[in-house]
Amino acid sequence: MANRSEEAEYENDSRRNHQDKKKEGVLDLVLKRPIRWLRMLIEELHWSFFFGVIVVYGVSQGLGKGLSKVSTQYYFKDEQKIQPSQAQIYVGLIQIPWIIKPLWGLLTDVVPVWGYRRRPYFVFAGVLAMISMMVLWLHTNLHLALALSCLVAGSAGVAIADVTIDACVTQCSISHPTLAADMQSLCGLSSSIGSLVGFSLSGLLVHLVGSKGVYGLLGVTAGLLVVVGMVLKESPSRSLGRKHVNEKFLDAGSAIWKTFQYGEVWRPCLFMLLSAAVSLHIHEGMFYWYTDSKDGPSFSKEAVGSIMSFGAIGSLVGILLYQNFLKNFPFRNVVFWALSLSVLSGFLDLILVLRINLKLGVPDYFFIVVDEFVSHMISRIKWLPLLVLSSKLCPAGVY
Repeated sequence: MANRSEEAEYENDSRRNHQDKKKEGVLDLVLKRPIRWLRMLIEELHWSFFFGVIVVYGVSQGLGKGLSKVSTQYYFKDEQKIQPSQAQIYVGLIQIPWIIKPLWGLLTDVVPVWGYRRRPYFVFAGVLAMISMMVLWLHTNLHLALALSCLVAGSAGVAIADVTIDACVTQCSISHPTLAADMQSLCGLSSSIGSLVGFSLSGLLVHLVGSKGVYGLLGVTAGLLVVVGMVLKESPSRSLGRKHVNEKFLDAGSAIWKTFQYGEVWRPCLFMLLSAAVSLHIHEGMFYWYTDSKDGPSFSKEAVGSIMSFGAIGSLVGILLYQNFLKNFPFRNVVFWALSLSVLSGFLDLILVLRINLKLGVPDYFFIVVDEFVSHMISRIKWLPLLVLSSKLCPAGVY
């Protein structure tokens, strides 16, 4: 009897130890490992760089995108009373500052302001975005042309801040090549978490304060870009005269041209260009269909925001998958399978609009949530290795 009791006690102790180790492993994976990873990045780089990434990617792009996308859709629909085809065109115009990002990049590289190449551009971007959002918030019955100008200016502020922090990330990737993938993961995580918060709150905020009230909140968040410009660690450089600035532009253009003559550079760039160019979308039309009471599911503002928040969750999952499992896989394999899955996920919208999901007994909300989650997860997995490759291909002196 004594031996049996000892064996039972031993088995209970072993079971408890196994459960404790399992809990410790889960705790390490969920909490301790991410904290160690973030602490390592702060120590290896600098806290002001880490703060800049969180503000630009997490607050300005992530949170700001989540709030501005839903508010702009309702602003065009309810305040300006425009049709989906017009809204799609205007959204394209708002993206122009992002299309000319190389111009902002050259300016930050070759035109220092008061001896600094990064800090003044953060301040300028924050002030520009803040003023444009405040105009949209405070002005009643704003003419469409002026409203569109403010939206473009706000987009320009975010784009300038984005290209400036991109330059900082690329510069750090060159000085710390082993951390290049980790920095892209940090940027992606910040953007996805910010988008998740923004989309989760967007519908509720539009319902409570209206689309114009959300622009007022975006003006406040834009002020954080000014703070980044004030605290960012950057060594001042010698101010250049107009002649030297022109020479720097020519040198930068020459370096870019020489770089693009290498097949290892222009082929990946051509691939990224074609991949972005053929990735057509009908987001504005789908939004009008989501909120249509006749042919669509007639979702509320809160439902629209929650649907988009699942897209942010999918993007976050994609980053975690890449960081923990895919970043060491061959580049071609990751991109090939991500593109293949992206093509297949594109048919989900067709199934939804044709109402095939209802014939299969799948509710609209559930189907749309799955669509958002899957498409954003695949998109993030597709673009992360391309961003890592871009940072490594950048010529010296041009960030």
